[in-house]
Amino acid sequence: MNKSITFIGGGNMGSAIMGGILHANLLKPEQITLADKIEHTCVSLKKQYGIHTTTDNTQAVKNADIVLLAVKPHLLSVVIPEIRDTVKPDALIVSIAAGQSIKTIENLFHKDIKLIRVMPNTPALVGASMSALCCNKNVSSEEMEEMVAVFESFGKAEIVPESLIDTVTGVSGSSPAYVYMLIEAMADAAVADGMARPQAYKFAAQSVLGAAKMVLETGKHPGELKDAVCSPGGTTIAAVAKLEEKGFRDAIISAQRACVEKSREMGK
Repeated sequence: MNKSITFIGGGNMGSAIMGGILHANLLKPEQITLADKIEHTCVSLKKQYGIHTTTDNTQAVKNADIVLLAVKPHLLSVVIPEIRDTVKPDALIVSIAAGQSIKTIENLFHKDIKLIRVMPNTPALVGASMSALCCNKNVSSEEMEEMVAVFESFGKAEIVPESLIDTVTGVSGSSPAYVYMLIEAMADAAVADGMARPQAYKFAAQSVLGAAKMVLETGKHPGELKDAVCSPGGTTIAAVAKLEEKGFRDAIISAQRACVEKSREMGK
């Protein structure tokens, strides 16, 4: 990709995206600039990736073809007024801020912009993110394809209508937390039955990873895969029955829908 990109914010997600881009050879280090108010972050990521860094947001965006906003949602109202008069007219703006709609971001810029909104998740840190992308009317199909390629460099990515972004937040953006709780609970049970905790985490996490790969790579319905493990009168069906008794699926559905509702509230 023969373009320059500036990251505003070098936190976990921003640095993960940089790493994915460089690992996939989509851009060279000299095409990437990081702007972060924390000087230590700039020094650390410059050493790690060999990119340009600065603590000056305005200076960083002057010549950028792509400006990726990788700051916390509440900071958009601070960062955008700072850079909006300096960003190139034809620059592509990409936001990964949760709960901040296309309309909200457009209004903060006070002018017509090309904008892509993305909801990635934290497994980007290990190259296994799930990202959803949507855009405003000013973004070309070629630009959208380029950004899908960027987010697929550290996981999987799909284009969705903005009306589904809050749903995406529930099913993938926040869901790693639910899965970590599941792994922790599985490990706690194993520890209670005598297994050392580090070994318990390994068994539980690898089982979750393997089950997820089975869903993705076989294309089979999760219910069919579950049934295949449940022998008549066996151990697995006894566990499944207890999960149903305790309201396992209802808890997951209720939690996820609460997450989606909170995301909708943040966007108002």
